[in-house]
Amino acid sequence: MRHVHIHVTGIVQGVGMRPFVYRKAMAHGICGWVLNAGDGVHIEAHASVEALDGFVAALSKHAPAAARVEHVAVADLEPDAWDADDEQVFRIVASQDQTVHTTLISPDIATCDDCLRELFDPADRRFHYPFINCTNCGPRFTIIRSLPYDRAATSMDCFPMCPECAAEYGDPLDRRFHAQPDACFDCGPHITWREADRGVVPTAVDATPAVGSTREASDAIIGRCVELLANGGIVAIKGLGGFHLACDASNEQVVAELRRRKRRSNKPLAVMVRSLADTERLCHVDDAERGLLTGSIRPIVLLRRRATGNDTHGSPNALELAPSVARDLPELGVMLPYTPLQHLLLAAAEARGTHAMVMTSGNLSEEPIETDDGLAWEHLVAAGIADALLGNDRAILSRYDDSVVCVVDGAVMPVRRARGYAPQPLPLPALDGTAPCVLACGPQQKATVTLTREDADGHATCFVSQHIGDVENGGTFDAWNAARIRLEDLFDLTPAALACDLHPSYLSSQWAREQAREHNLPLIEVQHHHAHIASVMAEAIVAGRLAPDARVLGIAFDGTGAGTDGTIWGGEFLVAGLADFERAAHLRTWSLPGGAASVRDARRNAFALLSELGLLEHPGAAGLLGTLDEQTRSITATMIERNINSPRTSSMGRLFDATAAILGICGKATYEGEPAIELEAAAWRALDGEISCFAGNQVGVSASVSTSLDSLFRYVLTTNPLFGIFTSDLAKKGSPDTLFAASVPDTGPKSTHLESSQTTFTTQSHSKEYESELTVQTTSNNPLVLDQKPLFKALLGGIEAGISVNRLALDFHIAIARSSARIAREICAREGIDTVAFSGGVFMNRLLLQLLTRKLKEAGLTVLIPQTVPVNDGCIAYGQAAIARARLAQTASR
Repeated sequence: MRHVHIHVTGIVQGVGMRPFVYRKAMAHGICGWVLNAGDGVHIEAHASVEALDGFVAALSKHAPAAARVEHVAVADLEPDAWDADDEQVFRIVASQDQTVHTTLISPDIATCDDCLRELFDPADRRFHYPFINCTNCGPRFTIIRSLPYDRAATSMDCFPMCPECAAEYGDPLDRRFHAQPDACFDCGPHITWREADRGVVPTAVDATPAVGSTREASDAIIGRCVELLANGGIVAIKGLGGFHLACDASNEQVVAELRRRKRRSNKPLAVMVRSLADTERLCHVDDAERGLLTGSIRPIVLLRRRATGNDTHGSPNALELAPSVARDLPELGVMLPYTPLQHLLLAAAEARGTHAMVMTSGNLSEEPIETDDGLAWEHLVAAGIADALLGNDRAILSRYDDSVVCVVDGAVMPVRRARGYAPQPLPLPALDGTAPCVLACGPQQKATVTLTREDADGHATCFVSQHIGDVENGGTFDAWNAARIRLEDLFDLTPAALACDLHPSYLSSQWAREQAREHNLPLIEVQHHHAHIASVMAEAIVAGRLAPDARVLGIAFDGTGAGTDGTIWGGEFLVAGLADFERAAHLRTWSLPGGAASVRDARRNAFALLSELGLLEHPGAAGLLGTLDEQTRSITATMIERNINSPRTSSMGRLFDATAAILGICGKATYEGEPAIELEAAAWRALDGEISCFAGNQVGVSASVSTSLDSLFRYVLTTNPLFGIFTSDLAKKGSPDTLFAASVPDTGPKSTHLESSQTTFTTQSHSKEYESELTVQTTSNNPLVLDQKPLFKALLGGIEAGISVNRLALDFHIAIARSSARIAREICAREGIDTVAFSGGVFMNRLLLQLLTRKLKEAGLTVLIPQTVPVNDGCIAYGQAAIARARLAQTASR
């Protein structure tokens, strides 16, 4: 016989691990006990060697679906360390909080199939109970107050269990054994309903809400909610991590009204449908997307929309949405219900003929999502955004938006990492001599915060917070600070070093500098685009796809990031390691008159770009100039000429914005990235038009989007004659991938130099005249400067020739992909690099991402694309943490 202590770490609390251990112990004839502690699950076991071997193997191989077992440590016990009483039975003992809090907490889990069956079973005592759950599903991180994960440490502590629930909770063989949110109508939370009188302005302290304390009362509330939605109302509905604003997605009048009230004029809205079948009536769905929609997380999935009507790509059975849900964009964000209440609402709505509901975050645009019922009434209903509030009396302790993902070439790419994903820890490369905990403060937009932890076994992990939003005001900074404090407290982490963005004005960076001074902590200031690339590298290193000391060519295409030369970067080719980088190439800079004003008004940006390229007099620019009045043109020109509040930028994001304005697709941004998003949509429309032409020239290839897209990309990139902007240019320059020129002077005044704690890389102007072929400079102090003039001269020529806007948008994408691929090949050949990493918000553009990936893979280069953190600024805190650890380790080794 053998006596052992077993320590199981990972996501092992709130996932049914202890009842699972109990059942396995019974199956293998094990005696002893199991308990929860702050550092994981502890087991003491007594059995034969053979039985123990099978038991230990089962802990990893057959763990509950929501668990993630990272390590199982087995240690023999001395004879005097074993209690003879534990040789008779196996029991579950009370949790302990005497260990360091290193265990992991499960994110919230979508309603499981067993609970869903009970929810709609009239014979079940939880029939229609909006909070049904078990050890396999329900709220977790959003209700936890402290570790270990027990009911008393959650917002369920104020709901004493009835005898029936308590019996389930205490039965190790029951599915609800130690399910901390376990409850029913008799003892648990209840939904509440408050409705504004449409003839009276609501106040912050309006009528007492109706409470769904019985099945009949609860059903009546749900019925009234669905009735109001069907009649064109807008309802604030409390979810797991905050409120949604909901309305009928097929009613154009109410969708437009929701946009007006929420001050969200154009940004696409997500929809919720009841079933996968309804999803497939809206969109094309592949196997990977089906798995995401129906899995245990159920994020919003960006899907390619299905055309309505009986045309080439459409279906006569397609669901029709209000036009303003997502306007003419080719993608739609769709999710399926993930809480019992949502299942009940969608079932009731379907019975009334409503198949899709808008489900958007319950807040004013750019403000944190509401989580408290009282504040939600004040800020959403009394403020006139919603007509009613469907709340409940279970407190939300952590604010969480819905996660957003997409699938590109079969791989899942996070767009917004929040509910269901955070705060699952992410691994980091193992390093010697780094700080025990680094706090990485993240960027300003799409902010997250990251805390690292060095484990005793030599492994390193980090906790990346949920998506917080844009930290540009007091409300979002408070949300950022709350997320930071929550991670520090739950996991007993005390920062020993800080990392922040190089930008001097970001609120999180200002806070980090102040904290470093006050507490005498090391501060590592990180260049924005290096953080982008480091996030991809760190992910690849821990996955074994990249050597720890490898260098990559990082292509960082985004909108804004403080450069080390005082300009705004964003069109960058960086030769990078984890600790440092060199700027190998970048777009030629131009002025952004008014700074942020040119981001909001892409026409000013386009005017400035064409002015510096000497193309304002081109006939193709007349359309753009016609959208700007004479005074605006004069003021903008003066600002550029005198360098008045006109920072210089090399941003690829701004280049896409300018192109959208020049083509007349989108001149002003009502939300971040709108012109570039509309430009991509136009390109997709042109690409859809290529499908029939492509299919007619390819034997045995289907014209369907799902089967022909990969071959179509190769077709348009190689063999298909490119009409549009390249027609006249091809005869002179030979290939669209030469439409970017290299080695031209990067003219224009420089901004004030930014001082930082890292090595400074300064762009040197080149003296050589324009060359149509790419010339590679071999001196690292002279990064390649890429001139946009040939591309925009050709683009304006296409406008003058009357080429369709959609076709020009597609040709622009192809030109960027081909040019970028050629530049990347040249740099990789020069530097001896075989791996290219993509990051930056511009790569949210699925078309550009796929085109450029194919071109680089054709050249034999390995392409790295993030899979655990977003490609946008949601990855920055993770990248900052990776860089800070690498630099601290370098310092320690000297």
